[in-house]
Amino acid sequence: MKRSSSMAACRLGGLLAPALAVAASVLSSAAMAQAPAPKAAAPAAAAAGAAAASQSAWVKLCEKGSVMAKDKDGKDVKEDHTICLTHHERIDSQTGIVLVSAAVRQVDEGKNPLLMIMVPLGMAIPPGVQVGVYPKDMWDKIQKGEKVDDSKLTPIKMGYILCHSAGCTGEVDATPEMINDLKTNGGIIVYAISGNGQPVAFPIPLVGFDGAYAGAPADNQEYSKQRRALMQQIAENQQKTIEEYRKQNEELQKSQGQAGTKAAPAGTAPAAKAAPAPAPAKK
Repeated sequence: MKRSSSMAACRLGGLLAPALAVAASVLSSAAMAQAPAPKAAAPAAAAAGAAAASQSAWVKLCEKGSVMAKDKDGKDVKEDHTICLTHHERIDSQTGIVLVSAAVRQVDEGKNPLLMIMVPLGMAIPPGVQVGVYPKDMWDKIQKGEKVDDSKLTPIKMGYILCHSAGCTGEVDATPEMINDLKTNGGIIVYAISGNGQPVAFPIPLVGFDGAYAGAPADNQEYSKQRRALMQQIAENQQKTIEEYRKQNEELQKSQGQAGTKAAPAGTAPAAKAAPAPAPAKK
């Protein structure tokens, strides 16, 4: 049967836009009939920078869903599929905003996987994004802040297919060679162009991708629970920061007010300026 497009396949369970940013909440209803799933990896909470986290934050989440397709007679038919996302998201620990997400999406195991990348809003649309896959030795140097010669690397280019409240998503077919590169290399850097024309780089470590991609799906409910806890902790930290700032501001205003009171006691009128001496009378 002919599928209408890759976009149609992405509509399984409404996973396209939210999968890269809030996969846990979208997938929480899935209940896979299989062996016990491994414990879900907690989402990565780290600012974007060359010093990416060394521990794995890749996690595989799956659910069952349906997609509309055309049969040989051109009639609409509903097909049941299993969709899986092996994904990684980097979350700003101060704001809870997803800085960058990467995922390999599979509709039914082993069939036409896609590499999907999401970057925050505010990026220039026409250039799209490029993904550089860095060998482990080069990745180690990048982690240490050392310069590397990546001129011989072949970037993976993709255009944006959708923008939503969490960011803009691009996708490209993930060939077997590309999947093998993700399994065996050190990390990837997602390059985009900001709205003011400046290049922006988002590093993502590949440690743990192979195990997550080949392994059994994580428990969706457990992952959702961990992600909610993370977001709650970030929100609480934000509230504490706001409260501390408010107290500091009140103390500053209070100290400034006391200083002003000592300089000019309340109720004391400022001294009048001396009037100019009258001009001598003309004789």
